[in-house]
Amino acid sequence: MKQRRLDKSFFIRPTLQVSKDLLGKYLVRRIGKKKLVGRIVETEAYIGPKDRASHAFLPRRNFQIPSQKTLKRIFGSKLSQNKAFLENFLRGGGKITPRNKTEYLEGGHIYIYLCYGMHWQLNFTTSKAGKPECVLIRALEPMGKRKKKIASGPGKLCKWMRLNKSFDGEDLCRSGRIWLAASIESRRASPKGREDREERIKKSQIIATKRIGIDYAGEWAKKLLRFYVKDNPFISSR
Repeated sequence: MKQRRLDKSFFIRPTLQVSKDLLGKYLVRRIGKKKLVGRIVETEAYIGPKDRASHAFLPRRNFQIPSQKTLKRIFGSKLSQNKAFLENFLRGGGKITPRNKTEYLEGGHIYIYLCYGMHWQLNFTTSKAGKPECVLIRALEPMGKRKKKIASGPGKLCKWMRLNKSFDGEDLCRSGRIWLAASIESRRASPKGREDREERIKKSQIIATKRIGIDYAGEWAKKLLRFYVKDNPFISSR
């Protein structure tokens, strides 16, 4: 099975657009000689420091510029001295902790964290380095003959694909164990015997609704930042 991997240009675009365009793409996880493939059918967008549901949420009035020593301790010397990164970070501000520092990486990296001490949550960073924005992957449609709802929820899909903290900061565009593909090669009956399977999701198929489990986020809890494929049986919730 061959896949056409998504490159960095896909992820460094505006978060809302990436959230919608991820629908229909394929998440591929290599475990030894085996590959697990799931089609993304549900996402949630998190829009950085202004978003009360984001881990980087911090009112601009409360933002204090960290010392160079603090930035170096959190991000390492290479990133903390990167001019473009610092400009984006200082322009937007945001809360930084050892837990959420990965959110500040350039689009195309994995940000994964433990929720309620039980379930891993898989996110992809978006936009430019220094801007803490990301997309939560809420549900996958498993590819294969026997399709079960083993990935219909952020915790369930991480369990199925065996994802944990070791994936935090992983570059999706270079990793040999996990990546995103725009299409997969399918062995369907055709004159050539194979065909490239890429099912584009139309705008009319995308449902926008409120995110789940963020009632604490005030007005941000009402914003339509969750997207899923209409009538797909593998989403986590209607």
